[in-house]
Amino acid sequence: MRSRESLLRLNRFRVEDCRRQVADMDLMIQDLMRKHDDLDNHVKFEEQRTGVTDPNNVNYSMAAKSVRTRRDNILKTVGELRDQHEAMIERLKDAEADLRKIEMLVEKETPAVKSPIVAAPAMMAGVVMAR
Repeated sequence: MRSRESLLRLNRFRVEDCRRQVADMDLMIQDLMRKHDDLDNHVKFEEQRTGVTDPNNVNYSMAAKSVRTRRDNILKTVGELRDQHEAMIERLKDAEADLRKIEMLVEKETPAVKSPIVAAPAMMAGVVMAR
């Protein structure tokens, strides 16, 4: 019985750990998308300031070019994080399914404990019958 309880605790921990990781990834993606939007606005500002919007133009702003590269790298990172996020969600679903199986197994093996209210009339009936 003790090993079942520790297995149950271990699986509950795994589920909670997966949930935390999914939440952390959500926050990272949101943060990176905010940074992407800020960098995108900076690129647009630089392009408007210089009047050159073609990155291949010789007169294109070096600041805009640098920020554009950073913005593109952030998008790559967000794409990779989203892939990891999807994989983590699948892992969470599997962990939750395993936890449900173990909870059902422990529930079946745990003997039904009678509450004192239910047990009292049965005990009194035994006393009355003994007389």
